[in-house]
Amino acid sequence: MAKSTLRKVTMAVLAPAMAIGATVGLASAPASAAVWSSCAQYGSTSLNGYTLYNNIWGSGAGSQCIWANSGTNWGVWADHPNTGGIKSYPNATKAINKSITSLGSLSSSYNVSVPSSGAYETAYDIWDTNHKYEIMLWMNKTGAVGPLGTSQGNVTLGGHSWTVYKGTNGSNDVFSFVRSSNSASGTVDILPILKWIKDTKGWFGNVTIGDVQFGFEITSSSGGLNFIVNSESVSSS
Repeated sequence: MAKSTLRKVTMAVLAPAMAIGATVGLASAPASAAVWSSCAQYGSTSLNGYTLYNNIWGSGAGSQCIWANSGTNWGVWADHPNTGGIKSYPNATKAINKSITSLGSLSSSYNVSVPSSGAYETAYDIWDTNHKYEIMLWMNKTGAVGPLGTSQGNVTLGGHSWTVYKGTNGSNDVFSFVRSSNSASGTVDILPILKWIKDTKGWFGNVTIGDVQFGFEITSSSGGLNFIVNSESVSSS
């Protein structure tokens, strides 16, 4: 569910460490020392070809810290109040920068450990280079969360069955694919999903895919919850 294209993409300016994370410290990092951690609102680093973002963007947010052992093994500790509205989207971003027709493949694997309480979803967020279109793939969800827009029916694509939603946030069109059941690990073939939107539905043309992001869109995590990416990979040709 998008509010603006800037909320997840977090462009050139990174904010300094904010008070919201100042009291958490490194205790929220894993027992073995991570190679990087940050409690800054827009804390960011690049590791192994991925860019990690803490990305606390929503109003009324609490504390959140991100840690990483690598670009594909990372997590966050988040303590956001039990109120409505998305508070953050910590994520790892892989740049693609290829048009749909020039892609021979685009896929990803994922393995996460997520809490049984709170309100959040584990989601891919895929953007074209102009940030006109946002494609979300919800792999699991918990609590009072829901996609933007209206249901367009069900479809099986990329190795998964989804309910598809289409909407707009005023800045860009949002296409959300919500998995029919929660999944903590697996592989998703992204390219057939993009081609279905382009060729079958005609919702966009031969756009250039910019970023593939993967992370946790957190609405509430009162008391402090851990969200861990045990492993992930994004590959393209």
